[in-house]
Amino acid sequence: MTHSHLAKEIAEIPQGIHACLTNNAARISALGTKLRSQDPQVIITVARGSSDHAAAYFKYACEIIAGVPVASIGPSVASVYAAQLRLPRSVVLAISQSGQSPDIVAMTRAAHAAGASSIALTNNPDGALATEATHTVPLCCGPERSVAATKSFVTSVVGGLAILADWRGDRILKDALGALPDASSEALLCDWSELSDRLVRAPALFVLGRGAGYAIACETALKFKETAAIHAEAYSAAEVLHGPAALAERAFPVLGLICEDAAQESFRSTALRLQGQGADVFVTDRVEGLTRLPVAPPLHPLIDPLLRVISFYGFIEALSRRRGLSPDTPRHLRKVTETV
Repeated sequence: MTHSHLAKEIAEIPQGIHACLTNNAARISALGTKLRSQDPQVIITVARGSSDHAAAYFKYACEIIAGVPVASIGPSVASVYAAQLRLPRSVVLAISQSGQSPDIVAMTRAAHAAGASSIALTNNPDGALATEATHTVPLCCGPERSVAATKSFVTSVVGGLAILADWRGDRILKDALGALPDASSEALLCDWSELSDRLVRAPALFVLGRGAGYAIACETALKFKETAAIHAEAYSAAEVLHGPAALAERAFPVLGLICEDAAQESFRSTALRLQGQGADVFVTDRVEGLTRLPVAPPLHPLIDPLLRVISFYGFIEALSRRRGLSPDTPRHLRKVTETV
């Protein structure tokens, strides 16, 4: 049963992924050829909010697969401080659901003046960002009416991964992306109500991730804040041990987004350590003594974190309603935020 615009949009994620990949096949192929010819020495990302988490996801994937460093530049460097940048042999990846925010557009324009080419991932191919960018990849996920971005976040990640896979000729990643619509449907069926029972009255929690999963932890923490009014903080499962772990005691809730990748064993150790301090730890993995949340079967180490957030989205919509809130209209927020 659909209870909100947010629930409807979450349910549309599988078809949005399919549309993004299918409708952009020719664009992505052309971009792959262009990137192989250009051979960038660095990728620069420009984004805010959920779009910035999609950019962070791309950062980990690009550095792992391509060995090309990815750096985020604050949009205000151009829009407020009017700094003159030097960006030879670089590509700017600008991500914005609305494609309208003046600071994202200004930073993209400044990057061109600094010698970079640009790629826009946006759900508004007629917006100012698409007009400014050298290349545009429309997200093709359909209108998003709820304030919290869900299907546009997922398709932003998918678009970035598809560009990366074509650029590097990574057939395994391409095939995994092709299987993602069906896998995402499975992810939507995962029941995280046990976590909902724990957090229905909780004021705060930690969300942990590693690699691309850290980007998902950041996205998850944002949704806890804007949708369920819970103060969630995202940390790398390594970084949390450098100070924040001191708070994880006395049944303090912790959500560990563990995936089957190179960081799995060390992440498990961190989760068990926090439980030993008295934290109430929930994980997306089988770890003896910890509460396991169900997940879709593994697909690819760089796609599995995305499946985690798809399962989470259904959970957070339901938790918002359990806490007496409106999932579609978070307090003090609106859909399009235009900053300078």
